[in-house]
Amino acid sequence: MSSSTSVNTAPAPMTGGLLALTAIALALGTFMQVLDSTIANVSIPTIAGDLGVSTSQGTWVITSFAVANGISVPLTGWLMGRYGVVKTFTAAVVLFTIASFLCGVAWDINSLIFFRILQGAVSGPMIPGSQALLMMIFPPNKRGTALAIWSMTTLVAPICGPIFGGWISDNMTWPWIFFINVPVGAFCAFFCWRGMSDRETPTFQRPIDRTGFALLVVWVGALQVMLDTGKEADWFNSPAIVVETIIAIIGFIAWVIWELNDKNPMVDLSFFKTRNFAFGTLILCIAYAIFFGANLLMPLWLQTNMGYIATWAGLAAAPSGAVAVIMTPFAARLLNKYDARILGSVSLLLFALSFYMRSLFTTDASFFVLTLPMLVMGAAMSMFFISFISIGLNGIPPQRVPAASGLSNFARIIAGSFAASLVTTLWERSETQHQTRLAEVMGGPGNPGGGGGGLSDAMTNALNQASEHGLTTAQGIGVIMRQVSSQAFLLATVDLFRISSIIILLLVPFVWLCRKTLVQGPVTHAAD
Repeated sequence: MSSSTSVNTAPAPMTGGLLALTAIALALGTFMQVLDSTIANVSIPTIAGDLGVSTSQGTWVITSFAVANGISVPLTGWLMGRYGVVKTFTAAVVLFTIASFLCGVAWDINSLIFFRILQGAVSGPMIPGSQALLMMIFPPNKRGTALAIWSMTTLVAPICGPIFGGWISDNMTWPWIFFINVPVGAFCAFFCWRGMSDRETPTFQRPIDRTGFALLVVWVGALQVMLDTGKEADWFNSPAIVVETIIAIIGFIAWVIWELNDKNPMVDLSFFKTRNFAFGTLILCIAYAIFFGANLLMPLWLQTNMGYIATWAGLAAAPSGAVAVIMTPFAARLLNKYDARILGSVSLLLFALSFYMRSLFTTDASFFVLTLPMLVMGAAMSMFFISFISIGLNGIPPQRVPAASGLSNFARIIAGSFAASLVTTLWERSETQHQTRLAEVMGGPGNPGGGGGGLSDAMTNALNQASEHGLTTAQGIGVIMRQVSSQAFLLATVDLFRISSIIILLLVPFVWLCRKTLVQGPVTHAAD
């Protein structure tokens, strides 16, 4: 039995100042949510140092938010159908604002992670809700403007996140990266409710897949905890890690079986039977995971080994977002003329080029050298998302597009959170291996291979140079070992960038396993 809280006739579009004010409030809701997915990236060393934890533990601040946000996305459709889009969006903004304040007053890493989980959990309806409400308040002939506003905020926020986070960390204190959400969230919630409380969408009773949601929380949570704590626990030498892995595997299998057989699944996995959705989503998730991991790795490396302050580490990443904002309208026009597989392939090639350019970094790389690959990255971003979203949704019936889009977003967000956990582990493990090899070269007697008890020619020469500059032997060894550590982190960094470039290139052939995708009007145009 369904019930409605509003008449079925759609309200008239807004006009004038009310439209402008409400649109700004909705755009700020999107901006705030996307901003918080990146603003902490450059602040991790500061947060970790202030709370007395390692940088790898500090990354939990990012992964906890991403995982909670990803898990909450599948609930969005049910919440909006049950309570209405306006109420759901406004409540999400209010709760997000409260959670942001709690993150700012967190007293240790555990409390901060808990509040970030809360913040991510309540943020699920914010992006789809703002998009739906923008489309609702604009007249039909202005809905292109509504989508442009929404798209620009999702592209501008990642630019501002590292810059704001870096400046705040350097000039204020890190809690302010969360406190700035309080006035923005209050403005957004107040004006959205004031302008749209009488425009609530129809509501209806529908069953919720409690078992599917519980299994989702179990397997995603177990896998994320395993990835986050594996390094400190010595991975599979720890019984806890083994148990978490088993729970994740069994939970995932049980979840898939349940969702495929339930009459009202929370996540409709049947979409993966469609070739375009399966390959499009696979490529989207893998490439986004690499992109997300690189965005975390770059500022960590710049701050911990290149001497950059947080502000400049954020500025080094800014060009990618700026180029993406400028080029996206042109990419959208190209998408209306050419097969999306072409643009998708070009975007992957540009991603691969960007990562390869970064694999050529040296310890004396200038700011221009560091930012040049980010310009290429921005060009890739301008085509990447619109191409693979179009490919994935190609052939999906219009009435099923929201569910398919939700599943694609869920998979993408979860992939990014897993990548954030893995990248610091792989980075530090690679650094350890390189440092061991470099120490062998420096420590062996008279030859690069080492093996005796004396010093190598390289070490001896380095100590002689240190002595000429007035350093004692102990001081010279300290300087040399710092240089060895810096070089080891550089080698680990470029290794990951080079591997990323190769993986991205290997994805290109899979693009052409998808059906031809021509976006003429809706992205759901059926393939022949």
